[in-house]
Amino acid sequence: MQIHWQEAIINVLLLWMLTAPHEFAHAWMATRLGDDTPRLQGRVTLNPLAHVDMIGTLLLPAVTSLLGYGFLGWGKPVYTQTSKLRGGLNGLLLVALAGPGSNVVLAVILGILAAALIPISHTVAAFLVHGVWLSLYLAIFNMLPVPPLDGSKLLLAARIPPAIYLEISRFGFVLLLVVMQATNLLQWMVEWSNRGTVAILGVLR
Repeated sequence: MQIHWQEAIINVLLLWMLTAPHEFAHAWMATRLGDDTPRLQGRVTLNPLAHVDMIGTLLLPAVTSLLGYGFLGWGKPVYTQTSKLRGGLNGLLLVALAGPGSNVVLAVILGILAAALIPISHTVAAFLVHGVWLSLYLAIFNMLPVPPLDGSKLLLAARIPPAIYLEISRFGFVLLLVVMQATNLLQWMVEWSNRGTVAILGVLR
């Protein structure tokens, strides 16, 4: 079995860099929509330590990257109270979309930096290009409609009965692993991340 040490280290470092803006975007949007829960819990910040989940931001991404099983990872969830959000479940959907949306914005920013640094340092530019790819991958991954991922809020916005959502949530992580192993979902996410990276860099060049 091949151990991908370098890929694991790079992925974990980048995930820590990308998680803070992602979770900050959730917290900021919730605050803008009237829910002060994220602010009271200290989540309206870009400090990575406020958003780290030891399993999702360190152990799981390290193990999956090391063993070549794709990439799984997430930050500490930002808790919101739907009753406090303007728009209720529609507001919750906006909060959920803010995270993946921030990843797309970050991908463009990292692409700009990579293009600017290519003449100076190919090593740094390559690191940033990988960041573009990973940021797009995280945006796609988080939009999967499986709890606790951001895309699962689409189910709530579609007014799926809360009891059914809670039942799915009990097996969300296992369901995600089974689907990724039994289908071409992982390859699809990798391919679309590749296409997005090429598109962003192509425009910038």
